[in-house]
Amino acid sequence: MKFILAPDKYKGSLTGREFCETVARGIKKVFPFAEIVNRPLADGGDGTIDVVADYLNASSVSVKVKDPLFREITVEYLFSKEKKTAFIEMSEASGYKLLEKSEMNCMDTTTLGTGEMIVDAIERGAKSIVLGIGGSATNDGGMGMAKALGYSFLDAEGNELEPIGKNLGKVKDIKKDKVNPKLSDAKIQVACDVNNPFYGENGAAKIYGAQKGASTEEITFLDKGLECFAGVLKSTFKINVQQIAGAGAAGGLGGGAVVFLNAELASGVDLVMEIANFDKVLVGADWVITGEGQLDGQTFSGKTINGVVQSAKKHQVPIAAFCGSIDVTIDEMEKMGLDYAVSILNQIGNLDDAKARTVENLELASYNFAKLLKLGKD
Repeated sequence: MKFILAPDKYKGSLTGREFCETVARGIKKVFPFAEIVNRPLADGGDGTIDVVADYLNASSVSVKVKDPLFREITVEYLFSKEKKTAFIEMSEASGYKLLEKSEMNCMDTTTLGTGEMIVDAIERGAKSIVLGIGGSATNDGGMGMAKALGYSFLDAEGNELEPIGKNLGKVKDIKKDKVNPKLSDAKIQVACDVNNPFYGENGAAKIYGAQKGASTEEITFLDKGLECFAGVLKSTFKINVQQIAGAGAAGGLGGGAVVFLNAELASGVDLVMEIANFDKVLVGADWVITGEGQLDGQTFSGKTINGVVQSAKKHQVPIAAFCGSIDVTIDEMEKMGLDYAVSILNQIGNLDDAKARTVENLELASYNFAKLLKLGKD
């Protein structure tokens, strides 16, 4: 039998790679000669860089950039010289994880460092860049990123503006005569799993501004700024960012990436599966086994399991999910398209107890699943 193991991580207790190793042990106790192909996945969010490193055969590159408050820091991204491909996580340079709680305010933060990472990659010869945009501390519409690449933003008096959220509404003119010429040679894909518009009730500021430190008044100000900025983008580039699903991701960087980088917004898990040649390894598979910490209503909003199910269904391969906990009804399970799903929890206890026994419980769940398959074959 051929099994494809394609999990996300169990956040806080198990990496995707550890999931694969554990499930393989359980299966091999029943099918010692089974072909097992490990394809740990991610959805483009935090930790994706660790997953794609192996698939890209890439090395880690260090570069000095500006953090969300313009302080110099050293960050890393992946670069495959052979494939001329870079994988960049914006959170490394522009993420909230870099700030103290007291420093959080997306009125004053910038994506400049993310742009500096992109510049470094294209200067090294990257022709393809995958940009993960989860965990941002920003709401600058991608202004900072664009400044690093040579764009400049001017107010009504022709003064250049600092690329931060509170200056969005002051932008009256965008200069593009000094844009890095190598940018046009790179294909850029953005891992984006939200559909928020640039501005408005479901836009970048009103949905995410509060968690990035903005007050109620500041959120209204930022939203108006994004709307004004969208107008300047439309008159300058002939692109209506408000009509782009996902433009509001990462404080408007989703829309900014389309305009300034000519980027394509795509599902994070789809991009990772493409890098992992997932469709190719599915050929001839008997089962795909996936999993994550919790299977619930959010699982099918651009999450890893959803991507796995869609791909496996195309190849008519049944899918099993081994999850830490399951909070869905039978009807929801049917709609999800899973053929088998199980919570690996075996004992009543607290979360810490469950995490401590994750490996033991997952191996047992895998063994029991394989025994069921064997009964069906005998």
